Amino acid sequence: MNSGENHDPLLNLDLSLSLSQPQPQLQPNQYTLTPPLPKTHLWEPPEPYTPILVPNYQQHAMQKEQEFKLQDQETGPARAVLARRQPVLAMKEGKSETITPPYRWATSTRATVHSLDYLLSHNITSITGTVQCNGGCKEQYEIEFDLKEKFEEVAGFIEENWYNMHDRAPKAWINPVLPTCNRCGQENSLKPVMSTKKKAINWLFLLLGQMIGCCKLQYLKYFCKHTKNHRTGAKDRLVYLTYLGLYKQLKPDE
Repeated sequence: MNSGENHDPLLNLDLSLSLSQPQPQLQPNQYTLTPPLPKTHLWEPPEPYTPILVPNYQQHAMQKEQEFKLQDQETGPARAVLARRQPVLAMKEGKSETITPPYRWATSTRATVHSLDYLLSHNITSITGTVQCNGGCKEQYEIEFDLKEKFEEVAGFIEENWYNMHDRAPKAWINPVLPTCNRCGQENSLKPVMSTKKKAINWLFLLLGQMIGCCKLQYLKYFCKHTKNHRTGAKDRLVYLTYLGLYKQLKPDE
């Protein structure tokens, strides 16, 4: 026998059976791997909550101020503190801040009157001043105001309207209602007569009659200058400063 024909019959039978039997097929999706779910679909433990801290600026500023104070105590102040200087009143040559009092109720300082307590204690209860009628008669004469009564009227007006003034004189002070003329009976006609010399202006009389609004700007600036007030600005501002300045002179403790 040839070597190529010398085959085992059982081997041939096994080979034929293996070739004739169909191979098992995998069902779709039977053994396939499922892709992993996106991470967003997976449950994860929440991260610990971290609160947002809002800085307390006021407390921070106080801490810094305290640190600066401790530093100043140890090493001295880091910078010199400049004291606020008061405005220097420059007088013209030949003039002095001290004058001869033009009225019993005025002091020897320009644009300054005595306090209410001083006046009452010295039996000064009536304040006189010169007025002129702007009506038909045009006469010029003196009238007087009761000191205590008229001052209470001014003080009451200030107390009632001060919060609405906003550092400006109200219309009642800018355009005051003038007294009625005693000679011709003309209402709102008696206008105060201003002295040609500013140092002789009758400030207390103008205050009690609430006629400071009749003053020209140069007179109001004069008062503010000698009472160390800022004298630039509109008339309503200067009138306001003059009223409040005279009130403080009469009531220095308030």
